[in-house]
This record gives sequence, structure tokens and C-alpha cells, in this order.
Amino acid sequence: MRTVFDSLGAGVFVIDAAGRLTTANPRARRLLGRADGELLGFDMHDLLHRGADGDEVPRSGCPVLSVLDDGRPNEGSEEFLLRGDGSLLPIIWAATPLRHEGSTEGAVVVFHDFSLHRDAARQTAAHLAALEGLTARLSMVAEVSTVLISTLDAPDMPEMLDRLAGLLVPEMGDWAAIDVRTPGQTGEFQRIAVHAPGDAAAAGALRGPLPPLPESSRSVMARALRGTQPVVLDAEALAERPATPLDTAHRELFQRLGGAGAVLVPLHTRRQVYGALTVARTAPGSSYSEPELLVLADIARRAGLVMEGAELFEQQRHVAETMQRQLLTPLPQVGSLRMAARYLPAQSAAEIGGDWYDSFLLGDDVLTMVIGDVVGHDLKAAAHMAEVRNMLRALAWDRTEPPSLIMRRLDEAMTHTSDAPMATCVFSRIEGPDEGPWRLHWVNAGHPPPLLITADGHTRFLEAGHGPLLGLSSALHMGLGWPDAHADLPPRSTLLLYTDGLVESRSRDIEAGLATLRRHAAALARRDIEEFLDELLARIRPSGDDVALLALRIPPAGTGDEQPQQQAHSPAAANRSAPGARVEDTPVRDTSEPVAAEDEEPPAGDAA
Repeated sequence: MRTVFDSLGAGVFVIDAAGRLTTANPRARRLLGRADGELLGFDMHDLLHRGADGDEVPRSGCPVLSVLDDGRPNEGSEEFLLRGDGSLLPIIWAATPLRHEGSTEGAVVVFHDFSLHRDAARQTAAHLAALEGLTARLSMVAEVSTVLISTLDAPDMPEMLDRLAGLLVPEMGDWAAIDVRTPGQTGEFQRIAVHAPGDAAAAGALRGPLPPLPESSRSVMARALRGTQPVVLDAEALAERPATPLDTAHRELFQRLGGAGAVLVPLHTRRQVYGALTVARTAPGSSYSEPELLVLADIARRAGLVMEGAELFEQQRHVAETMQRQLLTPLPQVGSLRMAARYLPAQSAAEIGGDWYDSFLLGDDVLTMVIGDVVGHDLKAAAHMAEVRNMLRALAWDRTEPPSLIMRRLDEAMTHTSDAPMATCVFSRIEGPDEGPWRLHWVNAGHPPPLLITADGHTRFLEAGHGPLLGLSSALHMGLGWPDAHADLPPRSTLLLYTDGLVESRSRDIEAGLATLRRHAAALARRDIEEFLDELLARIRPSGDDVALLALRIPPAGTGDEQPQQQAHSPAAANRSAPGARVEDTPVRDTSEPVAAEDEEPPAGDAA
């Protein structure tokens, strides 16, 4: 038993009923750095037991001596023993009472050096704290990314930057502000966002235009707005005198909102710097760690990329919209027929597509109405739209053949002479003498059906004449065709051609959109043709895709030629336009040319 006692890999000592050390094995003596003469006979608690700070522990609070009092085993890992050299030994221990003939006569204490385990626990706790901090920062970056990504569909920079500043408070600072360059070459700045919880009035007052940055400036603001790295502002930097009016405006943030430490981060891409983000802490001695600077730099870079994307989107949208505005030609005036058109560009550059309308006189003096949509969105789709539109004009203007043959020729031309993708289109001829009756002759290449609205509010979609999309049949050698369709156009009726952006969106399927169009068109049947289109758009409020509409109002029965009919070959006729041919973001009445009053009853109000 002595061999076992001496060979144990754990420290063991025995105390008597009074708490005095009676024996200790070699492992215990090594761990404690004490010889037998420095242990045996001494009071265990007074000699060895200490607190974490090295102070003596009250005898009543000794968990080892409690074994002698209550006779129950005990264990723990929060105690320290005093080594012979004065250092502390953290231990994990277990104490068991020694009982003889029903009474407790002492206790056996077994213990291990717990310092390695304690260091590992501290490391684990530190790692967990670091992971929690990293998780919090990653969560914030993810939330910021969500805000930035959501802006790509409809870039609204002020709103996006305001939300971005709000996400950084209070996680990264007590307040945040964002200054951006104004568009153009003026060099001036605008404070878009200021977030300071508890002081909304001061934050709001600090927004607005800012002075320009002089080219010669070497100030903190200049370093941030001309570089790509965060600039740290400590108490010394904040105490410096502002060098430029822009620095003075920036320092006003700290005067109004406070700040003991801050960081100024450029919103940049590889091409340029769009502005700067300021995040500050107000507590004395505040500073930013390296990981926090990296997170802020990453957020600012992401914001800069979105700002660059929004700028490119807007440029592309402007080019595509300008192209479409130039290609949507004025409408011809033919006798007492009245025409009007509207084009609404998409709100996002990514949604601008190939919608178009057209109307012109053919070689036999018959009026055409065309509505179409080239597959795709972006500037390329707008260019293909122009290509298809011009091919249709060239193929149709001197032809007296049925619309179905025109469609076949256009389909073949798209396949063999163009790289334009598929397109939908309605091509129609409006036939009849000047005094009426009028008749519609048309084909439909995969486009939403025209809508005919009578003067008394009855509506019907012209479903006949349907054939395949343009660019499909000839390319795949399907041998499909477009059946010619005919329909009478009653006096005072309205014929409406439109693109799918009017009746379909991400939040509404096309069937629901067609039903809504039919209901509102019926209610507006007796409105003036210009008012009809304006009110129709106001009620439906299309969003997302671009929208083109082309409407024809048939005159009352027996109405003659109220003004000379245009001739297709006349240069003067080619330069005249109907007052309804307009391309605007928000349709308004065009008063540039007078519109002859229609000989019809006054509007009877909206009729279902």
C-alpha cells in the first residue's frame, strides 16, 4: 500500500480531525515544492489554503475542512494552494472523510495541478468571445449587404446611405455620418445621412450641402477623399485647427454630437472615391481596433461598388430611354381619326427593354398601327427594338398585301439578316372610307391581344390572328404562319394596343392584369382619347417594366374628312405629328397643337 501511495500520479495528503497534515505522498510534495518537514504537523488550511489573489481564506469558508464538519465528500476546481516559493498552485481536488468506528477521524485530499486546464479554459473563453465579436460583425456586414443588394433593383442612393449609417449605430459607433460628392464636376459635397440616437434634431440639422475640397488641401478629409484606406481620428487629430471650410463642416459633427475617437472611411471603387463615412465614439479614450477598421473598410468598399453600379445603371437607362424617345415617332393625323400614344420608361436601367409603338401611312394611304416588344432588357434590347421596327417599316410601307405576309417577311428577315432575338408584335391596317365605316385587319405575333372598347363601355379582347413569336418559326423551320383577322370598328369606339408591362408585373399575373385593364377601360370609354390614356395609366399604375400604349378613336358615324389626310410620300406630312404622341415619365396633357373636338356626347362619368 505504501508503494501504491508513493507512486500515484496525483498529489495526496491526509489531515487529522483537527486539520493538521499527517502525511503527504511524493507527488504532493513536488507539486507544493515543500519537504515533509515543511508540511507534516502543520495546519493544512493556515499553511496552504489561499484565495486567487494570494490572501488568506477565512477558516469558515474552507471547503476541505467542511468534510471534517459534516462527514460528506467534497470536490472543486476554484481553490489555490501556496507553494514553498510563494507562488499559487490552482488545483482541481476531491476530499473524502476517514471514518473509524462511526466517527470522522480525518480526511484524504487528492489534487492535480489545474493551471494547464485553467489556461485552456481562459483561451477557450477568449476564443468564444472573439467568435462572438466576429459573428456580430459578420451579421452586421450581412445586414449591410442586404441593404446594398436591395438597392440594385431601384437605385436610391440617399435612402440606401441613410439606412447604411443607421445600421452602424450603435454596433460600430455612437454616431455615423456619410458625405458624398455631388454629381457633375463642381467638386462640392452633400451630407446625405447623419445618425445619432437620442439627438435626431441635431442629426437632421447637420445634413445638407457642404463646401468643396480645395485641390491643394492635405487635411484629414483630403486624405480620406483621395485615398482608399481608413483614416483614424484620435484626440490629437480632433484638436487640430480645421484647414478648409469642408474640414470646418466636418468638425461641426464632433462639436454637436461629441466624439473622443473616430474613423473616416472612403466610399470608393478602383475608379474613384464617391464620398466618406465617419463613425465616432464619444466615451473618453475610445479607439478602434484593427478588426473594426477592416470591417468598416469592407462596408465602405461595398457601398462604393453599389454607388458605381447605380451610376452606370443611370447612364445606361438614360441612353436607352433617349434611344427609345428618338425612335417612337410622331403619330400621323388621318382625317377624323384620332390617335394618342404613351411610353413610360422602366424605373430601373435593368428593366428598360424593347417596347415600341408605331403608326404610319402605307403606300395605298392605309393607316397602320403597330405595337411590339423585343425579348430582353437593357440597352441591347433597345437597339434590337430599333432594328426590328425599321425592318417592319421598310417591308410594309409600299405593300398592299395582307398583314400575315408582312409578318412572314419580317420573321424571315429577322432570322437571316439580324441578330435580334425573338419579339412580339401586333401589326394592323385601319381600312375604310373617310366617312366610315372602319375595319381593322391585323395579325398578332405572340403579343397581348388588342382591346376594343365601344362608346357604351362594352369591351372585348381581339383574340383572333394569333401566331408564333417573331424570330421563332423561320429560325426553327417550323412552317408556322399568322392567320389574318378582321373586326369592325364601331363609331366612337376605342382601339387600344399595349405592351405587357401594363398588365403584368412581379406582383400580378397577366390574367389579373388583363381583367383590371378591361374594367378601367370600360369605365373610361367616353373620355377624350388623351384623357383616356392618362387616366388609364393613373389607375393601373404599372411598375417595373417599361410600357407602351397606342390608342385609336373612331369618329361618329358619317363624319367626313375634317382636315386634309397626310400622304406618306409628302415631306411635310412626315414631319407633322399628332398631339397624342408623347414619351414621358409622368403623362401630362400636351397643348402644343390644338385637338379638334370630337362630335360626341359629353362624358357620362365612369360607367362599369
